[in-house]
Amino acid sequence: MKLRLGMIGGGQGAFIGAVHRIASRIDDEYELVCGAFSSDAKRAQLSGETLGLEKDRIYSSYQEMINQEKLLSPAKRVQVISIVTPNNVHFEPAKLALENGFHVILDKPMTLTLEEARQLEAISNTAGTKLCLTHTYTGYPMIKQAKELISAGHIGKVRKVYVQYLQGWLSTYLEGSDHKQASWRTDPAKSGIAGAMGDIGTHAFNLIEYVSGLEVTHVCADINTIVQGRQLDDDGAVLLRLTSGASGVLVSTQVATGAENNIQMSVYGEKGGVEWQQDDANSLLVRLVDKPTEIWRTGGSYTGSLANHNTRTPAGHPEGYLEAFANLYRNFALTLKTDLGEIEAPPEAADYPGIREGLRGMAFIETVIASGKSDQKWTPLIL
Repeated sequence: MKLRLGMIGGGQGAFIGAVHRIASRIDDEYELVCGAFSSDAKRAQLSGETLGLEKDRIYSSYQEMINQEKLLSPAKRVQVISIVTPNNVHFEPAKLALENGFHVILDKPMTLTLEEARQLEAISNTAGTKLCLTHTYTGYPMIKQAKELISAGHIGKVRKVYVQYLQGWLSTYLEGSDHKQASWRTDPAKSGIAGAMGDIGTHAFNLIEYVSGLEVTHVCADINTIVQGRQLDDDGAVLLRLTSGASGVLVSTQVATGAENNIQMSVYGEKGGVEWQQDDANSLLVRLVDKPTEIWRTGGSYTGSLANHNTRTPAGHPEGYLEAFANLYRNFALTLKTDLGEIEAPPEAADYPGIREGLRGMAFIETVIASGKSDQKWTPLIL
């Protein structure tokens, strides 16, 4: 049986809502049954009609949707709610959904503040509802293969990590024009205290901790606002200290003119290293001491169970951003169906980002911004 999915945000003119809907459909694990697609009632109605929803399940607000859906029979009401709104409209709908018995799929960063993230954790624990956070890049098969290799000791004890996420789309004062994405992402009231570090820096941070299996303990940040008139950071670099004595560097910028979304990471240990970049997402470079560089490929006969579980096509057929996104949706669905007793999912299905990753991300944002404003060299990262 498909899980019944609802959506908050993501109506006509929105960017990420369509991506979420595609990801939810790739494996046929969900059926979109309701939505509150916009704060504009007319746009919300038109969006729902375009998607073929029943008129009485197209809602004008998330409050109306959650309150009306919980009145429906258990066999009809929505089960999972996907929240694809600006950051300032994450906490309240997620809180209302979780405490009313609905599971949540939520865009990152999880909330506006770390304190809000802590509240969601407490509500989830009390209500027994689950949350999936869409850190998309952890869904790539070769990222999962890198994680497996490091966890198995293939490159030895981790010593150094590097990650960079370079974009150029905010190289000009784009928010000064009628550009919806630029307007809210550079507005502290809607984005929070961080710009580039919150928007894409959290992805880079999450990749470091996910792949290496380590946690960042201290940061030393240089945070910049390059474009004149901008209210939030659009560029930054961070030195990192991690558990087990490893160190790292994180670079996140949205003013690298001409750059797109080629997030890259490298992890080096005592015996070798692994390197990955989104521009060649099907490949993982494995470098070992006194051996030629190996190129591991998605779908190869040598890849591990975690990568294989998240691979759909034979070797040589590219799997990209939408498939990585879909892996998060599918793994969350398999976990929920296992909880319902409908199936017995493989252990690899439990590998999706959740509330813990959301808490870590919010701690990263607040610590990095504090470090960037401080004269102190190192700032401890504290949940």
